Amino acid sequence: MNPAVTAAEHHPLDLRLAQRMRGQQRLRGIFNGLPSPAIVEMCAYAGFDLLIIDNEHGSADLLMTEHQLRAARASGIPALVRCLEHDIPRVLDMGASGLQIPMVASAEHARDLVQRVRYPQPGGGGGRRGSAFSTRAAGYGAFGGSEHTRLSNEAIVLVAMVESPQAIEQAGAIAAVDGIDAVFVGPNDLAHAMGHENRYGDAPVQAAIERALRAVSAQGTCAGALALTPEEEVRYAAWGGRYFATVTTSLITRAFQQAARQGRAELSY
Repeated sequence: MNPAVTAAEHHPLDLRLAQRMRGQQRLRGIFNGLPSPAIVEMCAYAGFDLLIIDNEHGSADLLMTEHQLRAARASGIPALVRCLEHDIPRVLDMGASGLQIPMVASAEHARDLVQRVRYPQPGGGGGRRGSAFSTRAAGYGAFGGSEHTRLSNEAIVLVAMVESPQAIEQAGAIAAVDGIDAVFVGPNDLAHAMGHENRYGDAPVQAAIERALRAVSAQGTCAGALALTPEEEVRYAAWGGRYFATVTTSLITRAFQQAARQGRAELSY
């Protein structure tokens, strides 16, 4: 058995996500806030390009997050974790292929996040991530050392979410920060911040989404947005979007509603 091949196949970090984010192809992801490795596997087998484990609004604890990352790696789907900033070190050490950070407000904020995701480099530079090679991300020591540091700095994806009018105006500057791989518009929080409650389809909110997507795309950075329908994806793609995501609970609830209505209709005969 070739040890190098074995290491590549079984390395906890899925290195494909960085290539996809930095490429040109359209990406279809799915948010999952349900604490279930089985749902993770279903998303992989359904054919999504990436999974976003939602630890901002989901109910998974850190142990379940790690189990979901294992399920993603085993079933072949690259996984980001949307997490709050205080969880960044532990989520990275669990072996996340990337992070999606909510409520990024400015280029300065984005630069600070890059520093927190990257390890320091010899001679200065890099970031300020704390180093421990006993973690899952480093194969519990099997893949530790300078090569783990290099791979992590090069391949871990960082997605900044813009979710306020102020952040929308900063979207291009955030996208220009070295180390930011994508900028993703969060439409619900944006709509609320603009005084439209959850009505992100209102014209002023859509205009703000368009400004952000065009500004990010103009920087050559991957631009993303929540797209719950094919029509939304087509519209956002025309504005420069390339990374689109739906939500597991939305899809599951819709399927349950359809089944419930069908059952009632059949009973009415």
